[in-house]
Parts: sequence; structure tokens; C-alpha cells
Amino acid sequence: MSRSPMPLGELFVKDLVGQVRAADSYGRLDRLTDAQLLRPYLVTPQAPDEIPLMCMVDPAAVERLRVFFRAVAAGVERATGLVTDYTLDLDAEGFGRALVVIGRLVACCEVLRDVNRFGFRTVELIAQYAQRLIASAADAATRYPEVAREQP
Repeated sequence: MSRSPMPLGELFVKDLVGQVRAADSYGRLDRLTDAQLLRPYLVTPQAPDEIPLMCMVDPAAVERLRVFFRAVAAGVERATGLVTDYTLDLDAEGFGRALVVIGRLVACCEVLRDVNRFGFRTVELIAQYAQRLIASAADAATRYPEVAREQP
């Protein structure tokens, strides 16, 4: 009996947790469960209202965003078999762009606003959002293979 492949949403959540753990060079997060590591990505309906709109970006929010897009890039790499990278460009107030690049192809470009409020209501919504980004980037790599395979 063969085992069915893991759904893409579950793969992304596993990648996200793996990226959070990989960013912990001192092992401080080793004792935490996967659910505890995902908690900073979850927001309650009232939580966004408690965060001021115009303020300096919280370094923890930037790190959460970096880890999220690093996991998206890993998902794109798995989907395409091509080496990916990501770039995050934010101003001091949390506005900017996140890019996932394959070769010379900008496969994913997300406009970011107010990153202090970046989060999702459920883990399933995290996975759905990431799946859309990964599928779109993989589709771009399929449509423009010569650009995706060209190295800078």
C-alpha cells in the first residue's frame, strides 16, 4: 500500500515551521511545539485593531515576514525543481514588496502594507495564501522557462 503525498498546504506549514526552527541558531525554540511556533502568525479579529497603523515596524514582524517568504520560496523550489530566492524590501513604516525570484524571473511579487498587522485567522488560511503564491510562481516559471533557467 503506497502512502498518498502530503497536501500542499500541509507541506507549506511544515516548511514554515522548519524555517522558524532554522532561524533559531541557539536552540531556544527546541522545546516549543509546532503549534506554538505558528502562534505569532495567527491574529484574532480584534488584534489588528489594537495595533497602531502609523508606527515603526516591529523587528519581530519583519522576521516573521522573512521566514514566511523563505518558506514560500522553498515551496516554489519544490514545485518547479529550480533554485529560488526571495527579497524583502520594506520602509520604516512597514510598506514595501516581497519578491520570489527564479533565475532572472520575478515569479512572485507581493505588495506589503502595514506588516505589523501581517497574520491570519487560522493555520488553514496561512496554507491557502501560500498555496496561491506558490502556484502562481510555478505557473510563471512554466510560462517563461528560458527566463527562469537563466542565471544572473
